[in-house]
Amino acid sequence: MSIGAMLLSLAGGLGLFLFGMNLMSESIEKAAGAKLRDILEMFTSNPFFGMLVGVFFTAVIQSSSACTVMVVSFVNSGLMNLNQAAGVIFGANIGTTVTSQLVSFNLSEIAPVILLVGVLGVMFSTKQSVIKISNIIVGFGILFMGLSGMSGAMSGMRDMQQIVWILSSLRSPILAILVGTVLTAVIQSSSVTVSIVLLMANQGLLELPICLFIILGCNIGACTSALLASLSGKKEAKRAAMIHFLFNVIGTILMYMILKLAMAPVLSLLHMVSGDNPGRLVANAHTIFKIFQVIVLFPFSGGIVKMTYLLIPGEERKTDDRDSYTLKYIGGKTVFNPATAVVEADKELGRMATLAADNLNRAMNALITLDEEDIQTVYEVEKNIDFLNHAITDYLVKINQTTLPLEDQKSIGALFHIVNDIERIGDHAENVADAAVQRKEMGVVFSKAAQRELGEMMDKVNLILRYAFEMFSTGSDRHAGDVERLENSIDELERRVQTSHIERLTRNVCTPEASMIFSDIVSGLERVADHATNIAFCLYEAEEDAEHVRRRDQKVLAG
Repeated sequence: MSIGAMLLSLAGGLGLFLFGMNLMSESIEKAAGAKLRDILEMFTSNPFFGMLVGVFFTAVIQSSSACTVMVVSFVNSGLMNLNQAAGVIFGANIGTTVTSQLVSFNLSEIAPVILLVGVLGVMFSTKQSVIKISNIIVGFGILFMGLSGMSGAMSGMRDMQQIVWILSSLRSPILAILVGTVLTAVIQSSSVTVSIVLLMANQGLLELPICLFIILGCNIGACTSALLASLSGKKEAKRAAMIHFLFNVIGTILMYMILKLAMAPVLSLLHMVSGDNPGRLVANAHTIFKIFQVIVLFPFSGGIVKMTYLLIPGEERKTDDRDSYTLKYIGGKTVFNPATAVVEADKELGRMATLAADNLNRAMNALITLDEEDIQTVYEVEKNIDFLNHAITDYLVKINQTTLPLEDQKSIGALFHIVNDIERIGDHAENVADAAVQRKEMGVVFSKAAQRELGEMMDKVNLILRYAFEMFSTGSDRHAGDVERLENSIDELERRVQTSHIERLTRNVCTPEASMIFSDIVSGLERVADHATNIAFCLYEAEEDAEHVRRRDQKVLAG
């Protein structure tokens, strides 16, 4: 085989390997990303449990980069603190070794069968659950087909003296670490680099001591994805990525010193565990090194977190939510990850909802007190709400075009409706402020009875808004019955208040000017309650619609 043909074969095998790993990781994340994200949120309050979750999470999705980027995204959104992140990141470093363990068992001979099973499942199954699993199997099969191609190309390298000489001249441990770092930083996957080293060791192209040093470099290069992702994030996100970097740098220095001082005993131990199979030795070395680093450094995780504050000093500049015209959880200062994108949109929507509710209360207060400062603040906050409406909508359009977890895909349509409902609540606050200006200019006076009725109605509106926002933010239906009863109560109250108001008008207790303003405000508050009800039930209706469509499609396919 010529050098050109060998390099083409090697490139093709590497391409298949990368594509297979990416397909497998994305398919797993799409199928189970939301559930894994929930596990990540639920079990990370304790750093030790967080470490175990990190091992499990990374072993499942086959990507420490995906796990650490998700953790950085969680920290950026305020869903996780740095101590919790440290535990997950430590665990992710162990979980990532699962890929090299799988590769070391050399399943290339049955890769075509694995691929065929997956393809048949994708093409002929009508069940979504089977299709999801089949996509994962397809990725797994392609991965090992790529390994087979690379292994075949590397076997030809043994007959090429120039290549053997170049590889055998790699004797410097520092240079080997640098090679591992650069290769992994370029490929963006330590699993791929370790797998390549494993194949070279199997073919006798690299000496085992040098393989161990290259693995140490791979650990540092694996930090690239999280570091790059954190560049656009907040300081806490940068610190989370720095935890990953410091863990691997300190761990590499520690293992370098051990290997330099005791290479022979380490190799003897690895041979005892792995037998005479060089590939198994490389995979086991990768796993054992990571476990050893976690055992040694885990007790000092708090110190590593403190070190990040020295390397990245200062605090995030605080802004006023009312007039900042900025996004806190999405946009320029965020870390984008499909698995957490909807969570971040939810938090930004929650912030927008709070602004709208507070502004409505401010406007109602200004309607009674005619406070000029409150009126102007209502208008300023409404501009900010409009800004958030456009920015969040644009973000939802953007993430709807990415590979989201299936459970998140169901809720995207509902989020478009929710952002519109919140914006309409903001518009009603502006209408109330307009009424306050009109009342001030015309000298309109509200009777004590009218003020009392407005206060009673506003109390109920505030309560339904609180329940609705809680249902949206927590995903719980605990207040579903309360929201339905309140909506009916507010509808009834609106009719009663309007009737009472007409009676006052006929008795000349209220002026026609006051009548017009009062009637519009009461109708507006009733519509705010309608928007609150939409927000409360929008996600549940989306899930029910998705289930209905799924069952309908199954009936159609069944004939």
